[in-house]
Amino acid sequence: QVQAVESGGGLVLAGGSLRLSCQVSGLVFTDYGVGWFRQSPGAKRDAVPCFDWGVTGNPYYADSVKGRFTISKDNAKKTLYLQMNTLRPEDTALYYCVADYGKFASTLCARPPPVSGTTYWGQGTQVTVSS
Repeated sequence: QVQAVESGGGLVLAGGSLRLSCQVSGLVFTDYGVGWFRQSPGAKRDAVPCFDWGVTGNPYYADSVKGRFTISKDNAKKTLYLQMNTLRPEDTALYYCVADYGKFASTLCARPPPVSGTTYWGQGTQVTVSS
C-alpha cells in the first residue's frame, strides 16, 4: 500500500521559515517525479516546486516561490522536503505532496495530476502565515 504523509506545517509570522516533509512508502521512490502543490480555500491547487523522477533529477519552481523555497529529497529515506523561507501571508494554504510515476518536474508541475494507479497524493499539511 502506497502512502505519502506530510508533516511540518504550522503557524508562522511573515518573514519566518518552515520546513515541510513528505514521507513516502510502498513504491520505488526514484521511479517517481515528486512535488509539492498548495491550495487555499476557494482557489485551485497550484504547483510549488517539483522534482524529476530519477536518482538526482532537476527541480522546477513556480515563479511565486523562486528564491524563497527549496525542494530537496533523500532517496534512501524516501522523503521529500520543502524549505520555505521569507514566508508571506499569501503562502497560507494546505500543502500537499504528490508522487507521479515517470514524470519530469516541468510536466508534473504543469497541472495537478488526478489520482490514479500511478499517482499518489498525501492528505496535506496546513501552513498559515500571519502578518
